[in-house]
Amino acid sequence: MSFTDHIIAFLQNGGPFIYPIALVLVVGLAITIERWLYLSSAHRTNQKAFSLIKEALKSGDVATISQHAQNNKAPVFDVLQSGIVRISQANRREDVEYAMEETIMEYMLRLEKRTPFIATLANIATLLGLLGTIMGLIAAFSAVASADPAEKANLLSSSISVAMNTTAFGLITAIPLILFHSTLQTKTATIVDSIEMAGIKLLNSLSFSKQADSDRG
Repeated sequence: MSFTDHIIAFLQNGGPFIYPIALVLVVGLAITIERWLYLSSAHRTNQKAFSLIKEALKSGDVATISQHAQNNKAPVFDVLQSGIVRISQANRREDVEYAMEETIMEYMLRLEKRTPFIATLANIATLLGLLGTIMGLIAAFSAVASADPAEKANLLSSSISVAMNTTAFGLITAIPLILFHSTLQTKTATIVDSIEMAGIKLLNSLSFSKQADSDRG
């Protein structure tokens, strides 16, 4: 039998709860792929943005950063631009930092969108597997109670096998989804950390420039 035939046989012999678990797996994989593509695109865009403003961040050149921000939609540019706009309105470092944190929180909502659903789907798959096993065992023992004594052993073993398939498929679905959820969370944290690092570099550069100007004065 080919791999596809094994999968089909597994689904056919797993009982009715196999199908909702399979639906959970399909939905979880769809969300994972969509989130992975979105986060990968955001990560690449940010990396390109960092290469453009690396020197400007070191020197605190807000004019260059603003110029690049007008022609680039990278999240890091929106965060830095919100801080630069606040600089013209307030001189305190805390006010600029709060402005950038607010923009970061807005992007976090986009970056983390739908990712928690993957962990929820993993839990649902596990619970459906256990429920399917319990329901299968109940049906098996009910059938054995009224079966011919010579057939009880075969009937019980085949029924338990079907019930165990449900648990196995639930775990086969849940374990990868948990790994995918952890991977996406790590990728999201990497993007957020890189944006926060850029904001801190800008704040430090501006603070150093102000200190240097005050020393010369």
